[in-house]
Amino acid sequence: MRIRFTKMQGQGNDFVVLDGVRQRLELPSDLVRRLADRHFGIGCDQVLVVEPPREPGHDFRYRIWNADGGEIEQCGNGARCFARYVRDEGLTDKDEITVETARGVIRPRIEPSGLVTVDMGTPVFEPREVPFEAAELRLTYPIEIEGRLVELGVLSLGNPHAVQVVRNIDDAPVTTQGPLIERHPRFPRRVNAGYMQVIARDLVRLRVWERGAGETLACGTGACAAVVTGIRQGLLDADVRVRTRGGELAIRWFGGEAPVMMTGDAVRVFQGEIDL
Repeated sequence: MRIRFTKMQGQGNDFVVLDGVRQRLELPSDLVRRLADRHFGIGCDQVLVVEPPREPGHDFRYRIWNADGGEIEQCGNGARCFARYVRDEGLTDKDEITVETARGVIRPRIEPSGLVTVDMGTPVFEPREVPFEAAELRLTYPIEIEGRLVELGVLSLGNPHAVQVVRNIDDAPVTTQGPLIERHPRFPRRVNAGYMQVIARDLVRLRVWERGAGETLACGTGACAAVVTGIRQGLLDADVRVRTRGGELAIRWFGGEAPVMMTGDAVRVFQGEIDL
């Protein structure tokens, strides 16, 4: 079986994008892991699939698998690449599309500059909806990691995030503590662990340990979660630049029920076919 694919990236967060509209696809976990493998496959952080919508009035359905083969609910950098892909492939001629995900509808828009803005929806803080085990709703939660309490802002933006503020992002224990937070028993579906350094009220640095993928060069929903956490703690203004190891994202949130808006690039790297 031969599958056509496109390799894309947003701030270094890289994806294998597959067209499930014009070709029939079955993606068991072992196939996803093979596609994502950087030595024996194509290599990526996530595999993205474009499918026809299930509901009338929507343009597409968006599905995401992490490199470990697990299907997840949302990916912000992937959403921008998704929008660029369907436009470049002639699957739509719209600048703004309505896309179904496992956790609701998103609306990516291609700007005149070529950057892509995504309405990521309203943040969810209710613990059981994240999901996260907590007796009450709080601004931050102390969680014990290897005998030490860590204060985390916990929320969902279609997928679960736990964000902590650190003094220096370069010294943050992303690769050692991150996996422990990801699989902490209070997160029944695991969690993305974010580490944010506040530089100014409109600028932060960020590293994210993504569940099922490890540390990536950027994380779109992670950037949104970090900014929301910083705004709720009174550390940030409504418009914030998020500097990741792979590039910069612009995040806007006015609080309350306002949606989180994310803007960044989406780049096609190469395309081809793989024989499976």
